[in-house]
Amino acid sequence: MKKIGILFILVVLSVFFTNCAKSDEYIDPRGTDYAGSESCIQCHQVQYNMAFQSSHFKATAPANSENVLGNFDEGSHTFIYDKNTRLVMEKRNDSLYQVLYKNGKEVEAHRFEIIFGTKHAQTSVYWRNHNTYELPVSYYNSIHNWATSPGFPADKPYFDRMVVKDCYSCHASNASSRSVNQSSEEKNFLSMDVEDIIDKKTIVYGIDCERCHGPAKKHVNFHLKNPTVKTANSITSFKTLNRQQKLDACALCHAGNDGMKMKSRFEFKPGDNLSEFFRETRSINDTANFDVHGNQFRLMAQSKCFINSEKMDCITCHNPHENASKNMASYSKICMSCHQGLKHNEKTLKIMPEKLLADNCVECHMPKKASGAIKFQLSNSKQLSEYILRTHKIGIYPMEKK
Repeated sequence: MKKIGILFILVVLSVFFTNCAKSDEYIDPRGTDYAGSESCIQCHQVQYNMAFQSSHFKATAPANSENVLGNFDEGSHTFIYDKNTRLVMEKRNDSLYQVLYKNGKEVEAHRFEIIFGTKHAQTSVYWRNHNTYELPVSYYNSIHNWATSPGFPADKPYFDRMVVKDCYSCHASNASSRSVNQSSEEKNFLSMDVEDIIDKKTIVYGIDCERCHGPAKKHVNFHLKNPTVKTANSITSFKTLNRQQKLDACALCHAGNDGMKMKSRFEFKPGDNLSEFFRETRSINDTANFDVHGNQFRLMAQSKCFINSEKMDCITCHNPHENASKNMASYSKICMSCHQGLKHNEKTLKIMPEKLLADNCVECHMPKKASGAIKFQLSNSKQLSEYILRTHKIGIYPMEKK
């Protein structure tokens, strides 16, 4: 029995040290300065658990049955282009596919490989010749149904829209290019520089902890060795950033995509100057018309609340570790911290009682608006459906003046 006990202890110690070795040997695709988000759990479990469920963390993910939205089992999983052409969402073994049928015969099938988005809508891509291509049908939470991916035709299937590395820069924490030995067939097919080819092994899905706080390997090692030290060491805490640095960290992905890119967004670290990475081609002013999709910062920057404040930034209203709250009253409390004592006029009070208005500032002063950049069509429909998002331009809108 004594020998068995000693053997058991040796096995336990062996497993322990093996796991430690694996942890020490972990190499993040971004380099040895990175520890990987899972290393944050041991000290920041509450924040990690919140972030893990957030839209930031799920901005991209492997396309498995747990992550892919939409129905694959009933009649609503079919998109009809015409009487002879249909696209069907199908489960095949452990994989999910969009399968094109013409006159009842399968023409081509493409697997869901990477998903983009989860909160409002979700589109997916498949791999072909070392690059990713968007699938023609996406899932929209607003209609609980499949419809055309943004900008895709509803009268014919289309599988050739490439999703290049730059598209990942706001939906993933890393994606690197690599050179490949192309076959003559690939050289004829590909019309791009080989440096644009994505190395799938380098993709770090979603917006993870280190994308916003910077490389954490030194931070993790220091605090594991010095557990009593509570001041963050070798990591970027947003508490230490000035207002512009905080805004730049969010504006990196929430200020549109129509500016001049000078450096890859993947190179940006919290505290960096955004102007070194991204140059505006339009000035932020009251007349510039920014779309509600992806332009939250530039819309907020047009607001008098922002212009007249010396402290207001994105984190004033949002906890980046979790999704935006559905409790409108919680935002109203933030509004009223600066707008105490303001009264609505008689015309406005006819719309809603004062108490209800006071608990719902956002609904009137940040109304939901249709995106001009994203529209979609349902199966068998010739009408474009609108993609509705809440504007971040705080103001007095026509509904307030009735």
